[in-house]
Amino acid sequence: MSSQIQTYEDEQEVVELIRASREQLDFELSKVIVGQKEVIEQLFISLFAGGHCLITGAPGLAKTLLVQSIAQIFHLKFQRIQFTPDLMPADITGTEILSESSQGQRAMEFIKGPIFANVILADEINRTPPKTQAALLEAMQEHQVTANGTRFTLEEPFFVLATQNPIEMEGTYPLPEAQLDRFMFNVFIDYLPIDDEVAVVMRTTSETPEPIKPLFTADDVLRFHEVVRRVPIAEDVIRYAVRLAAASRPGTETAADFVNQWVSWGAGLRAAQTLALGAKARALLTGQSHASIEDIQALVHPTFRHRILIGYKAEADGVTVDDVIDQLLETVSCTQVD
Repeated sequence: MSSQIQTYEDEQEVVELIRASREQLDFELSKVIVGQKEVIEQLFISLFAGGHCLITGAPGLAKTLLVQSIAQIFHLKFQRIQFTPDLMPADITGTEILSESSQGQRAMEFIKGPIFANVILADEINRTPPKTQAALLEAMQEHQVTANGTRFTLEEPFFVLATQNPIEMEGTYPLPEAQLDRFMFNVFIDYLPIDDEVAVVMRTTSETPEPIKPLFTADDVLRFHEVVRRVPIAEDVIRYAVRLAAASRPGTETAADFVNQWVSWGAGLRAAQTLALGAKARALLTGQSHASIEDIQALVHPTFRHRILIGYKAEADGVTVDDVIDQLLETVSCTQVD
């Protein structure tokens, strides 16, 4: 199946395929995942938009199962990498070994690492040193790996979901803000409501999960990426996304008093780009013909959560990043004329 969309009819066919399959996507995931609707939507949006995700949540919240299940639905090759303090870059990207042919000739051969897959779960990325983190983030940005001067292109689509544990922060290596900015979303997974937890316990202790049925292929995902970028979005909607990002930066003309008081560093241009692209993907998944203000507002939290750095004053006042984002949504007008 070709990933190139040649005609308008081809594009419409892909749009109808996505809309018709939305309920089936949820049905297949519901075979193994209970609840977490907002989390699932954000992961789907990032996959359809071609972005990477940072997942923040406590252990035991089915992060690995969720990512693996999404890879199965899209029939993508999945690899899980457990990040530890002794993990080296070559353990991720691959390494060269000396091999001998049947004719007795010796040569260096590159053995590909686990990063050569479509969906990578980088488990607890903040538990490995910066050198190893950088090897993964370089692959995320360039979609390639360089070994001994030779470049190896990664398989497409390439989708990284990195998890961080919000507890037990001792002995960790937090990602710098410049590297966090490479992730499209920071998705927060919280504990389920009591009724959903009961359903999980009953299901996992009494029956074998029904196998997930693949719905798409890797070529389909590449076609989705092209169609998402063609979803219409009005200039006013883009201006709203830009104003939100600009309003989060302390010391600027558009910064409110609470931003200057609580924020040390605001969201950059990539945040506005993420909002616009994510809004397009969300519009496509929800059956809309164009991206709207509501799509932007629905994605501000996962987009800004890892791009806004709060200061000591905010921590002293008990203010979180999400509190700052809530106030930004309240104070930045969606109808302001620049």
